[in-house]
Amino acid sequence: MATQLQGKVGLLRQLGFVSATALVVSNMVGMGIFGATGFMAGDLGSAPLILAVWLGGALFALAGALSYSELGINFPSSGGEYVYLTRGFGPAWGFMTGWISFFAGFSAPIAAASLAFSDYLGYFYPSLKQANAPYVFGSGAFSIRLGSGQALACLLIAGFSILNCLGVRRTARVQNALTATKLVVIVGFIALGFMIGTGSWSHFSERAVRTSTAPLPAQFVISLLWAMVAYSGWNAATYVAEELRRPARTLPAALAAGTLLVTALFIGLNVIFIYSTPLESMKGVLAVGSLAASNLFGPQVAGTFSALMAVSLMATVNAEVTIGPRVYYAMAKNKAFFKAAAIVHPEWHTPVVAILSQGICAMLMTLTPFPQLVLYIGFSLTFFTVMSVASLFIFRRRPGWQKLRPVSFCFPAIPLSYILVGVCMIGYGIILQPAASITALATIGAGAAVYHVWLRPH
Repeated sequence: MATQLQGKVGLLRQLGFVSATALVVSNMVGMGIFGATGFMAGDLGSAPLILAVWLGGALFALAGALSYSELGINFPSSGGEYVYLTRGFGPAWGFMTGWISFFAGFSAPIAAASLAFSDYLGYFYPSLKQANAPYVFGSGAFSIRLGSGQALACLLIAGFSILNCLGVRRTARVQNALTATKLVVIVGFIALGFMIGTGSWSHFSERAVRTSTAPLPAQFVISLLWAMVAYSGWNAATYVAEELRRPARTLPAALAAGTLLVTALFIGLNVIFIYSTPLESMKGVLAVGSLAASNLFGPQVAGTFSALMAVSLMATVNAEVTIGPRVYYAMAKNKAFFKAAAIVHPEWHTPVVAILSQGICAMLMTLTPFPQLVLYIGFSLTFFTVMSVASLFIFRRRPGWQKLRPVSFCFPAIPLSYILVGVCMIGYGIILQPAASITALATIGAGAAVYHVWLRPH
């Protein structure tokens, strides 16, 4: 009976342009923008350099989004990079990108966004801040933290995992409401910050004592990894392509609109962060939005914004919990992942096993320090998105391939620029951040071993 249900039950095309764009925006506007600038302040020590990193990340994301749009209209099925790499480089690479998506693409970002959520609520209850975890095992990059913040992050992940099991339409309504709240909060924060906030434009010319010993050019490239993680949701809609109405029109429009909207928000947020707070006071602060709100409006109003920013991070967690299982579902349908991930609930039409497995992995990852999670995510995702964009050069030689006009303009400038910048980030990551990059490479290697030992056709 279960086998018959599995054969008959599939995903439904229920998502339109608004829902697809909401997924892109919610994936992009999350723990990266709400938690990265404070670390960049210490690494770079210069406001113009911080803004340059965010602008460079935007151009990088837009080049990727345009390239993925062309891939998406030719392969309008769920799975994103898994589909592109399987078709371009073979099933082993397809499996490995799905394997990395499970750990670094979704479970780790869900964990990081949930930790940021706890840190913002730490404005009211300091014990929720990651830095205040009472139990720390190990040290530095290889430490494990356990406390109230991690417990709350796990509860958030569990709640949204259960919600996502109950159906994509219900989840989409919640997502649209959370995304609308997020956009209102960010736009309101920026507008009110400039209109009535207490800040100073002199902060843009003040420097901070750098905490990084790497040369500035090299550190700039490493900081792009932080921005890349913040912008990484630009490819979100490709993972639910099988559930999009009119994917050939909806997918490129959602990717482009989401990326451009988020770029404007990110630049505006960083300007207001720096306007509100000297870089020296911002260094190493995870909940930089709470700090900025406190300096702009005073502690009473800052509490309201901290709570609203925590709600904004809920939208990020929910979007990532929604999207990730569609990758594992697509892989399992093609017998390239554990077959349980392809089981779709007969009533809810959701890949329940995939959703719950991802939730458990994300909860375990909340024990990892936030900066190491971000660098691990950035290195891993850059590696596979670069390979996906590179597959365009293979597919464009094939007959019947639909070429997207913006990508064809000055081809191969757009995909090639994405590849070159990505390769530089990977190279500097290995040299300057060995702990995170070695962990990422070990995860990729483990995926290759699992495929060749258990899943490769014999």
